[in-house]
Amino acid sequence: MSTTTRSAKIRAQLNHPVIDADGHWLEPVPVFLDFLQQEGGSGAVDKFRENKKREDAWYGMSAEERMSRRLRRPTWWGEPADTLDKATAMAPGLMYERLDEFGIDFAVVYTTLGLVQGSIPDPELRPIICRALNRMNAELFAPFADRMTPVATIPMHTPSEAIAELNHAVGELGMKAIMIANHVRRPLESGPSDGATGGYYASGGYFIDSLAMESPYDYDPFWQACLDAGVAVTAHSSSMGWEGRASVNNFTFNHIGHFAGASHVFAKALVFGGVLQRFPELRFGMLEGGVAWACNLLADMIGHWEKRHDAAMRANLSPANLDLGELAALLQRYGGSAYEGKVEDIVAGPSTLKPFYAAETLDRREHETGTDFDDFAASGVESASELRALFQERFFFGCEADDPTAAWAYNEKTRLNPMFSSDIGHFDVIDMRGVLEEAFELVEDGDLDETQFEAFTFGNTARLHTSLNPNFFTGTVVETAVANELSSGQEQ
Repeated sequence: MSTTTRSAKIRAQLNHPVIDADGHWLEPVPVFLDFLQQEGGSGAVDKFRENKKREDAWYGMSAEERMSRRLRRPTWWGEPADTLDKATAMAPGLMYERLDEFGIDFAVVYTTLGLVQGSIPDPELRPIICRALNRMNAELFAPFADRMTPVATIPMHTPSEAIAELNHAVGELGMKAIMIANHVRRPLESGPSDGATGGYYASGGYFIDSLAMESPYDYDPFWQACLDAGVAVTAHSSSMGWEGRASVNNFTFNHIGHFAGASHVFAKALVFGGVLQRFPELRFGMLEGGVAWACNLLADMIGHWEKRHDAAMRANLSPANLDLGELAALLQRYGGSAYEGKVEDIVAGPSTLKPFYAAETLDRREHETGTDFDDFAASGVESASELRALFQERFFFGCEADDPTAAWAYNEKTRLNPMFSSDIGHFDVIDMRGVLEEAFELVEDGDLDETQFEAFTFGNTARLHTSLNPNFFTGTVVETAVANELSSGQEQ
């Protein structure tokens, strides 16, 4: 294949390799069905076929029926329509042969089928699909291990099924990278009543379990299993269908920001749920949502920490701090005629949002709930700088090649870890040959310097995957460069 593409020429000018943190292949379904048959028999194949056909329901309804049922529009052709690129995404051998055209030295290749099928509700079919996918990917990519590695799909509905597939994929199949869904959509046992909420993102009889906070399951054994297996946790999840992302007719409305939305919830839960505190060696990759949302989230979390950690709450926000006598005097002086005869009642229930309770009652009942009103207690964070360090050291963010906001990660107050992610195999990439070319526009436009671009396209992904497995790139074309990068980082 040609090495005269613009991306290939850019790669030739760089003094470092390019690692693709998130490419995709399109599993040919007839080939996959052979592996599914071997794992689950004809019954699993039949159920898989039935489930896929259910996705056609939207097309079988009238416009009125879709609206009345609020049925979300499915994806229309989310794959390449260029013949060569389509074949490239479907055949690991062809993808391997074309990597130089793309300007890529090594690619971490993610599933496409597993993005949805790894999270289906069926408790019997789901693990069989993941088992078949992982065996298929491990076998078909094995001849190309020097330049590509497939990522295992881990089902996350329960910790036990997750651990079982993790151990199989890494321990038996020898896979080096894993992908989880960063949430599970679970049915509510009962609907909310008396004005109570049904949990965050509770809607239509379900809630979003972020796996790291307020889950009905304890996922700590899974996080520990990841440490034991020596794998970073990469999450690649959709939030299409959540509140605000459920247009009946407009796919783009649902699609914009949906990866970022799912990662936003997961990252918050990892901090507030104390997972980062309990597992300080574990690293997390949030894929395909970019890094802009993380810059915003970090700023928001620092702002909230400064106002709502324990000491700040007691010093500045407790209703017990009110001087009710002074409050009454000020209202009498400045309230005017509308306040006449009302000041005593106002002071007796001084809250606008909770107006029929005394300040003392509002303060006391917070302490009697049996919960910690310090939202940051489980995080272990004791300063804004510690919170910033969690994002800088523990999180990595996949940014597509044409994402100009990747440069936001290098703001002086942010300094996060963006990773070049081609997303080849999906509709976002019109021409696979242009992925590195598009990414390099960040340098040409002056948004990144060459050192930052090296971290973006090489160093950050290398650090993520070697954080628990120093041998992740052993035997690959980037082995020496990664070793030098890690050695250089240690010296600094």
